[in-house]
Amino acid sequence: MKEWLAKSTKTFAANSLVTGTIIEVRPHEVVVDIGYKSEGVIPLDEFPDPEVAIMGAAVEVLLERLEDDHGMVVLSRSKAELKKNWEKIVLACNEGVTIKGKVTKKVKGGLMVDIGVEAFLPGSQIDLTPPKDLDQFVGNTYEFKVLKINQDRKNIVLSRRELIEAERTGKKQTLMGSMKAGDIRPGIVKNITDFGAFIDLDGLDGLLHITDMSWGRLNHPSEMLKIGQSIEVQILEVDREKERVSLGLKQRTSNPWDKIQDKFPVGTKIKGKVVNLLPYGAFVELEPGIEGLVHVSELSWTKKVARPADVLALGQEVEAVVLSVQKEEQKISLGIRQLEKNPWDNVGALYKKGDRVKGKVRNLTTYGAFVELEDGIDGMVHVSDMSWTRKINHPSEILKKGDEIEAVIIEVDIAQQRISLGLKQAQNDPWAKIEDHFKIGDLVQGKVTKIASFGAFVQLQNNIDGLVHISQISEQHVEKIKNVIKIGDDVSARVIKVDRENRRIGLSIKAANYSIEQIQKESEALDTLKPGEDLGAMEHAFERARK
Repeated sequence: MKEWLAKSTKTFAANSLVTGTIIEVRPHEVVVDIGYKSEGVIPLDEFPDPEVAIMGAAVEVLLERLEDDHGMVVLSRSKAELKKNWEKIVLACNEGVTIKGKVTKKVKGGLMVDIGVEAFLPGSQIDLTPPKDLDQFVGNTYEFKVLKINQDRKNIVLSRRELIEAERTGKKQTLMGSMKAGDIRPGIVKNITDFGAFIDLDGLDGLLHITDMSWGRLNHPSEMLKIGQSIEVQILEVDREKERVSLGLKQRTSNPWDKIQDKFPVGTKIKGKVVNLLPYGAFVELEPGIEGLVHVSELSWTKKVARPADVLALGQEVEAVVLSVQKEEQKISLGIRQLEKNPWDNVGALYKKGDRVKGKVRNLTTYGAFVELEDGIDGMVHVSDMSWTRKINHPSEILKKGDEIEAVIIEVDIAQQRISLGLKQAQNDPWAKIEDHFKIGDLVQGKVTKIASFGAFVQLQNNIDGLVHISQISEQHVEKIKNVIKIGDDVSARVIKVDRENRRIGLSIKAANYSIEQIQKESEALDTLKPGEDLGAMEHAFERARK
């Protein structure tokens, strides 16, 4: 009776810890009496230790609810353990303390850690840089710093990164104090950029610049290194004030340029591999760490190579000749054309000024035509040297690619590798004896080839042009020449002026039936024209006609 009265006077409240007695152990559950009007049933898996789940044993449980839908009290042993642990943890630690725990699982945004209760480790607080693979931490035990405790939500936030940072800071100070230039230190590649790689020296990051990785050409640090790789580097410089360390990798090997002049004396024929092609030349690797440059001008004696890529390919094995070695600048100049004899060496003996030569038109430009005299030797005919009688605006007016021509050598410049040719010089100059063909008063026939505002050009025999001034078209006033004469018209005219020195002939259509005296007057009238109107000023007339 006393025991019943004692039990009946107990106060039962939801979410409180109470002590009960196991009165029955079933295959999957345990029945516990807490002295309330009904018993509670707890799943057997909340008793991981079988020695605890025995008849008559006392057990502390959490009273979740006084009644469920069946009128039974709702109890939990696992939640009772969690509540006791939470209270113990809250009493034992505060924000900022260090605690040990085991990572239990991966969740959204981070990891869950068992420190007696479940605590959350955000992904940003796992390591110095947020890891991509969180599964690697599950099951491992680490030390953590308590960042935040929320008692209302029963939530604890941890950090592992802050402990690592604090440890690295201590190591960094130690390393900065003991490290000196010339030391060899182990490290791990932490990050790779376009200009170099950052190496973790176990507490201190150092920069390994791309220029200090290899004695040879390196386009990007990733060609030599990868993140996570273990390497040994040499300390080049320690800046304690700015806490910066410069590292070197190539300095651990001898500089191949130290005895470069002994290895590759000027004039030596070498073999190498094309490792880079640029607009101005090709870089050829002679041995690891040693490259030479073949300038675009050193690729051929005779061909005008626009780009090295037109004649060479990356990875191609080539032969070359060492032209110069600059040890201090670490430069080697190479030549490929030097492997063959320069055909221009014999040009002076084979081609002399005044010689007549034959060749094929290889190319036309705005200013002239290139003529191939032999394989690798070209001469150039300028437009001004193409005709004695015609003003040539473009070589295509009288030449085309592939034409076989005969010309006279005007000049040979061995140093500049140039041969100047004359096409008109291979023919007689009709102006030399112009009086034999045209005299004042002669009646001539011709075809109108050009019309300008001031007159018409008429092609006569021997391809010589004469100019009919607008004043010499008709006895009547002519407002516009094109109203009277058209290109292609055949005309008869009198020669009223011949100027051998300035290569000009004046014609008159209206004077076709004039007497010698009348023709003489027209000739004299030409001399009274204003500058620029003189129909003998053929050069200016032609220029105006082109406009």
